[in-house]
Amino acid sequence: MAQLVLTVAPEQSGRTVLSLLRSQWGLSTGCINRLKRADGGITRNGARVFTNAALRAGDVLAVDLRAGESPTRVPPVPMALDIVFEDEHLLVINKSAPLAVIPSSLVPTEPTLAGGLMHHLGPGASLHPVNRLDRGTTGLMVVAKHGYAHDRLRRQLHGGGFARRYLAVCLGAPEPPAGTIDLPIARAEGSAIKRQIASAGQEARTDYRLLRSRGGLTLLLVVPRTGRTHQIRLHMAAVGHPLAGDWLYGTEDKSLIARPALHSAQLSFSHPVTGAHLSFTAPLPGDMKLLLEL
Repeated sequence: MAQLVLTVAPEQSGRTVLSLLRSQWGLSTGCINRLKRADGGITRNGARVFTNAALRAGDVLAVDLRAGESPTRVPPVPMALDIVFEDEHLLVINKSAPLAVIPSSLVPTEPTLAGGLMHHLGPGASLHPVNRLDRGTTGLMVVAKHGYAHDRLRRQLHGGGFARRYLAVCLGAPEPPAGTIDLPIARAEGSAIKRQIASAGQEARTDYRLLRSRGGLTLLLVVPRTGRTHQIRLHMAAVGHPLAGDWLYGTEDKSLIARPALHSAQLSFSHPVTGAHLSFTAPLPGDMKLLLEL
């Protein structure tokens, strides 16, 4: 069960349930409101309790993190999943391509990662993707199983505690061989999906380092310092080195690779409940290896 449990210490005696929910576990107002409405969401010594109740030393305060969660309304789809890590709070998936994370209104019937996860987890599951990947991007991504884990992981993602490292294959060799691309990104006018470099856009910074070049192609280690849509793809195209196979910001060439050559290779973050440091790697997929015969 996805629970938070605390035995009230003598020095905490007299404090309210609400006070400890916020100070001990950092529950957001939205999360607390959801739990208050759910039967068994917040309990003291096994019985439902109001958040304004005062606690005594020795009381056992417990939170059922899945209480009140709304099931994800995506039809389950049997599929092979490369699950790198799983516990009652989250999963880490090595996503394949081409595979969308969630259903699109443009293609509502196509299989998605969400459908595969619903089949894996069973009826009533609630999915909260943390770092979404484009359908053509492979590699590691995190999916929270309840809103509390999602909220804490998103805070890490936007606060710098959630480290991401990508491998990409671009056309040509960037100069200098290592650097930072600092170009703001905005939606492209007239397109539902495309982005563009624009002075009035959101701040976007990408670090890169050349790892190996061969035959006009270069393998890069890329670290996004912000999380804008299509950031790596657009930034590399903006400096004259679009990713191999990038049909949107470069030139599509399915004989080379049938997708943008981008792979989420490393993730590290603190577990949202236990605080343990977690780190994962995923090897370069076969289609990207073939580009440079690695």
